[in-house]
Amino acid sequence: MNQPVSPGSPGPTGNRGTFARGTFARGTLGRQLLVRVLLIVAAIAVLLSGASTLAVSRQLINNADRQLSAIVDRLRAPGAGFQTADALLRGGQPIGTLYAAYVAGSGAEADSGRLASTNGPQVIKAALPDSVLAELSGVSPDDGPTTIRLTGLGRYRVAAYPAVFNDNQQGTLVVGIPLSDTDRVLSRTVLVAITVSLLALIGAGVAVQEVVRRSLRPLNRVAATAQQVSQLRLDRGDVTLALRVPESDADPVSEVGRVGQAFNHMLDNVDRALAARQASETKLKQFIADASHELRNPLASIRGYAELTRRERDRLPSDTAYALGRVESEAERMSSLVEDLLLLARLDSGPAIDVGPVDVTELLINAISDARAAGPDHHWSLELGSLDQGNHPPAVVIGDRNRLHQAVVNLLANARTHTPAGTAVRAGLRVEGSEVVISVNDNGPGIPAEVQGRVFERFTRGDDSRTRTGDGGRSSTGLGLAIVAAVAEAHHGMVRVWSVPGDTRFELRLPLAPGPSAT
Repeated sequence: MNQPVSPGSPGPTGNRGTFARGTFARGTLGRQLLVRVLLIVAAIAVLLSGASTLAVSRQLINNADRQLSAIVDRLRAPGAGFQTADALLRGGQPIGTLYAAYVAGSGAEADSGRLASTNGPQVIKAALPDSVLAELSGVSPDDGPTTIRLTGLGRYRVAAYPAVFNDNQQGTLVVGIPLSDTDRVLSRTVLVAITVSLLALIGAGVAVQEVVRRSLRPLNRVAATAQQVSQLRLDRGDVTLALRVPESDADPVSEVGRVGQAFNHMLDNVDRALAARQASETKLKQFIADASHELRNPLASIRGYAELTRRERDRLPSDTAYALGRVESEAERMSSLVEDLLLLARLDSGPAIDVGPVDVTELLINAISDARAAGPDHHWSLELGSLDQGNHPPAVVIGDRNRLHQAVVNLLANARTHTPAGTAVRAGLRVEGSEVVISVNDNGPGIPAEVQGRVFERFTRGDDSRTRTGDGGRSSTGLGLAIVAAVAEAHHGMVRVWSVPGDTRFELRLPLAPGPSAT
């Protein structure tokens, strides 16, 4: 019987522990939410940083343009006049301010005699390099203030203005101020924006993790309940399905609450279906047990009367003698079937078995000896693995000797009954960890793939379209392997089968007895 598990208790561990993964493990909803929110925060931070940097850049450029305009206004003030290059070098201008005067009629080149420049922390009277003059000559008054990179000087904000010098020569005055301070401010602004964005991203990551973790707790509790239900054995026995999603997680106001409520309704339906199934199985098993018990007495009487006719059969007509022989044979088969049904009914009602130490090696030797006598047309062999070298503890289990012997006999009888004469059947015994493994292999035709999944069910036969015969021509009852499975379960073990044409293997695994033999 499966024991109910409280919703708050941890579920069994194993390969199916999917819900035991972390909230932010790969592929989880928590990780997807975290990544998507951080991407959104990062995009917003980039947009805000870019917008802030662009606004600061435009403000600084506007300031530079106002400085250019102020310089030109001072030069155009009454009495200032545009005289010679020396007159352009006035004090009070921004450090690094650049002037270039182009006199009309000089073409694309400037008159170096009418050129003055300041470039650096001190005012320097010097002609600009030809490369710079060529770059400045391309600035037109129609262009307005523009930013250019001058060879060897860096970025400058320059503007060209029409001018008439005092010597009545018309020309163009180019004024430029360096943008080194602007570039430094922009660099610092970008650095601050990147730093603030990273800090915001880290802070958002921490906050989002906590928010997502708290938000997903109800969903994780629902998932944990679902996992615990998925690991319950609901296929047989009296199942108590007491697991439910807590009421706090089954409030239909939220999406998770609707899932929890629907899950609880599903569990209620499953619980009612399991209860109805169990009641039906109980009635059926009780009927089989009662019918089998009641059939024992009339079958015993039939067999007794049939045996009484043996001494007179040689004087009876041949048809009558044959019929009485068939009555006796079928009565024996019916008695065997009834005994098998009674055994299954007892095993279903609970492990009412005589428990004690059982030497599986001795049990298997006796069973293979009986199989040789019952099937002399098969080739029987026994392999004890490392047990016969004496370097392994004895294969001892705690169980019912008679039931275990019957399980092994049924495995051997199954190989004998469903394989043709001349088939090699090999029984084996080994100890693997804390289990004793009994194996039965044969090289017969194998079990059809569509039958292997239900071979341990009651009344299952390898091929329903033909009758397989066993001892004395009697057909198989289809209960032998079902008894093996029931005995294995009663001893907390299991039985498995692998089969392909030419190789069929059954394995009966039983817990090794504790103590010195299990060390």
